[in-house]
Amino acid sequence: MSDYTPPFHITDKSINLLAKISEQLGRIKTSRRSVVNPRLRRQNRIRTIHSSLAIEQNTLSLEQVTAILDGKRVLGPPDEIREVQNAYSAYELITALNPFSVKDMLNAHRTMMDGLIAENGRFRSGGVGVFNGKSLIHMAPPAELVQGQIKDLMRWYKKSEMHPLLKSAVFHYELEFIHPFADGNGRMGRMWHSLLLGKWNDLFFYLPIEELIRANQKEYYDNLERADREADSSAFVEFMLQIIHDSLREFDNAKQTGQGSNQDESAVKKLLDALGTETLSARELMQRMGLSHKPTFRKNYLRPALERGLIEATLPDKPTSRYQKYRKT
Repeated sequence: MSDYTPPFHITDKSINLLAKISEQLGRIKTSRRSVVNPRLRRQNRIRTIHSSLAIEQNTLSLEQVTAILDGKRVLGPPDEIREVQNAYSAYELITALNPFSVKDMLNAHRTMMDGLIAENGRFRSGGVGVFNGKSLIHMAPPAELVQGQIKDLMRWYKKSEMHPLLKSAVFHYELEFIHPFADGNGRMGRMWHSLLLGKWNDLFFYLPIEELIRANQKEYYDNLERADREADSSAFVEFMLQIIHDSLREFDNAKQTGQGSNQDESAVKKLLDALGTETLSARELMQRMGLSHKPTFRKNYLRPALERGLIEATLPDKPTSRYQKYRKT
């Protein structure tokens, strides 16, 4: 049995972030804001899928992803539509997966990559490199070592007494380093990170961490590359702890202000009242509602109504079209 230990040292920044996150989780639990209602769970799951796939160059908008998962017809690249459907199916399995089972990892990959690559549900059979343009930035270990390295990593995680917030981020980095699959490594790494955290605290099953990773995508890849260069995942762990801290802060603020509950209900009702039985553009709706800031309108009014299926776009396959309008479902 291997005594493998990933190269990592805890930093002052990691310790400070660990303390802040622990305080956040304690405050959320004490205030009973940790309960995520089914509608918000679905919204966050959709945001997770959209963001994780967008990191992998999927071009579908959040509105298109929502429409696909609502069973509506969306015009878009077939492979990208398949990616959305597969990712949703994979994340639907997440609470039942054993994070220390190679079989479960392969089954999750099979679901995630079904119909997209030939080697779905199997560890890669050949060598693979990670490129930035034409420059090779990471050469993954030989294929014949992959299964043993994954088993060693899982065994280390189970045995380690390190805090789950730390060792889940180390696991995430190490999975990306091993690059066990022919494709889908990024989305599997992010999903398995959420799985490990969710098994520790189920709030993380529904926290859209991927959304903030996408917003800081360059830094995400920079820290993966830095960890490779330094043979130490500490910088990547710091980055992920900061992402988790910021995600929890957004979640806590949203629950405190009633976003997703009373405030959300009020905003959606205002939009529905303005829409009535007509079919209107975003500009027409904003004028009726006395709003002038389009990003606020989309975030607080339009997106919640779309995600809940209360309204639909007349051109779901062309979300940015100037001819786009909306109507009640």
